[in-house]
Amino acid sequence: MTKISLRLSRPLARPLSRPLSRPLSWPALALLASGAFALTIALPPVAGAVDSTTPSQTPSTQSAPAGKSTTKSVKRKKPKKEIKSEQQFIDGYKAAHAMIYQHHDYTAGIDKLQSLGHDDNPDVANLIGYSSRKLGRYEDSKTWYERALAADPAHARTWSYYGMWHAEQGNLLKAREFLAKVETLCGNTRCREYTELKGVIEGTRTY
Repeated sequence: MTKISLRLSRPLARPLSRPLSRPLSWPALALLASGAFALTIALPPVAGAVDSTTPSQTPSTQSAPAGKSTTKSVKRKKPKKEIKSEQQFIDGYKAAHAMIYQHHDYTAGIDKLQSLGHDDNPDVANLIGYSSRKLGRYEDSKTWYERALAADPAHARTWSYYGMWHAEQGNLLKAREFLAKVETLCGNTRCREYTELKGVIEGTRTY
């Protein structure tokens, strides 16, 4: 009987000479884990007015004529002179903001703000109130805070600063009422306006 031997032209399987990818080192694994954990932490929301260097739009004091509907608004293109005036207001506000918060020159800041001709702007009035309080002019400060809230009753920054005014006057009960108002406006207790006022009431912060 003739023996038949079969010879395969190539092996059925060949082991890999090296792994497809290198295993991650412990430092790399730790970095990935920390990054994944950080993504699960939600940043606290920030209220609309948080020491913004750009002022809000000054509310219009003009009312619609009696008997006419206000549902339709006529869009008009602002003239270049009006646009320039608005930009001058924004630039002037930013300059005053820097004087007050960066250089702590409250008197110059007040003068600059009042020269802008936008006393009814809530950000302007609030900043004048804040500067007046820092100068110890408490009655002036009160007047400007109330003027800011008349322009914008939902101005959280003013409620916070006005609450600090009451705390400095020793009226902690009123300051806590304002703290509750700030919480309502912010929708939480993590916004800057709330935490700063709370710190002043508790005596752990000064602004």
